[in-house]
Amino acid sequence: MIDLPDSPLSILKRRSDKLKERRMFFRKTSGFAAGMAGGVILTACGGGSNESVAAGAPTDPEILNFALNLEYLEAQFYLYATTGAGLVDGQTTGTGTRGAVIPGTKVNFSDPVVAAYAKEIAADELAHVAFLRSALGASAVAMPAIDIGGTDPNGAFSKAAQAAGLVPAGTAFNPYADDTSFLLGAFIFEDVGVTAYKGAAPLISNKTYLEAAAGILAAEAYHAGLVRTVLYSKGISAQTAAGKISDARDSLDGSADVDQGIAADASGASNIVPLDANGIAYSRTPDDVLNIVYLNPGAVNRGGFFPSGMNGSLVMSSAFS
Repeated sequence: MIDLPDSPLSILKRRSDKLKERRMFFRKTSGFAAGMAGGVILTACGGGSNESVAAGAPTDPEILNFALNLEYLEAQFYLYATTGAGLVDGQTTGTGTRGAVIPGTKVNFSDPVVAAYAKEIAADELAHVAFLRSALGASAVAMPAIDIGGTDPNGAFSKAAQAAGLVPAGTAFNPYADDTSFLLGAFIFEDVGVTAYKGAAPLISNKTYLEAAAGILAAEAYHAGLVRTVLYSKGISAQTAAGKISDARDSLDGSADVDQGIAADASGASNIVPLDANGIAYSRTPDDVLNIVYLNPGAVNRGGFFPSGMNGSLVMSSAFS
């Protein structure tokens, strides 16, 4: 029997249900209780309040501060990989405790194309940090403690690689060792960033903020597509490793099996753009994202790439069954 595609009405109904689920998550998450300092507006984005946000839902500044935490992580990774140094102190100040970075090292790229792509993405991520910090103004969170080291068997990259089965338990995974290792390290982040921005989009009230977030989402999607394409070109071994990372993310983020590797099937067909049956990119809630970056599918507020947790209000993940 041939399965008929869903009707537009049923698709919209499912999206509406998903949005309700996300809002229920925000109401249940204890991290929202503290809230943000009253009256702080994203002046650099053109002003406007967040009055239309339903009670208990996150404010626009809370959502963008959540994104800023992720941008700090990505910027540090790409900057260390391409320059051997990270963000300067003036780019990491803000509300909350400013943390230290367990640093990476400069990659000795053998492929000049990969090196060029890495430098381009590093510049983009640095720009995202600068933009969000400017937009948030005094309410911008400081950079939390970040672990992007590559030599510790108990470090975040190593634990992620061990969970994916890329390296044995107790073995270090160094994403700065060579081109393919770098691309696999980037693959851990990129799809997560895209799905996080897409999941947050329906929760943003101010259209100016939404446009800004959509612009960053588009940039992150370009990055993810680039990383997936170059990894695919590296052959079966890289494709298999990416598939294992995808499976590991799925085991962490929630009960739904939505993550996708870069090879569609054993025939060698590519899967560069991960989509659902309707050709639409999937979303993650902040809860899903936290489960991945904390490397822990439970009710926790720290771990993995953020050893002391994120800064801001959206910091607590929750367990799933």
